[in-house]
Amino acid sequence: MNKEDKIKLFQQKSVRTHWDADQEKWYFSIIDVIAVLTDSERPRKYWSDLKSKLKKEGSELSENIGQLKMKSADGKLYKTDVADTQQLFRLIQSIPSPKAEPFKLWVAQVAKERIDEIDDPELSFERAMETYLKKGYSKQWINQRLKSIEIRKELTDEWDVKGIKKGMEYAILTNEITQAWSGFSVKDYKLFKNLKKENLRDNMSNLELVLNINPAA
Repeated sequence: MNKEDKIKLFQQKSVRTHWDADQEKWYFSIIDVIAVLTDSERPRKYWSDLKSKLKKEGSELSENIGQLKMKSADGKLYKTDVADTQQLFRLIQSIPSPKAEPFKLWVAQVAKERIDEIDDPELSFERAMETYLKKGYSKQWINQRLKSIEIRKELTDEWDVKGIKKGMEYAILTNEITQAWSGFSVKDYKLFKNLKKENLRDNMSNLELVLNINPAA
């Protein structure tokens, strides 16, 4: 699970989340939210019934719900119905639960933390440091990784100024940079390291991170 896909805890219960950097939005697993609010043993059935109820009432909420692949309890990725913060607040109103209000406050706090990080990038670095330490990375590696994140941000900011579009154009340039110092395309490098959804840079050695920062080295 990369830094954009995290499990958040509400009253010791897990809620899978995803941060969309392009849209600057959190997405929350609806099944997890329903499990938290209702204590239902069959949250999927509850959600299915609720969708039918909303549709009969003329609500378009369930029709606008998207899906993202999220890791399930068996460790595999499955398409999961997700809601952004605004959709989630509307959904909570349809679920009678004494936990609704505290959950709203929790969702608002989750959103605020990310906004704070955008306004003050240092907070993001502090949280990243804490996360990497918990994962068992050395402080030397973490410092190098955080430096690579900072330089990558400066690079993409420059790309934005040049009018380079996020998505395919970013991927093409990133691929060329990786090819220049490693001899691999990003895809081939991930295959070489036997990675699937994992972040490539999180699986680089200190030397690889240095070379990735400075391809001419």
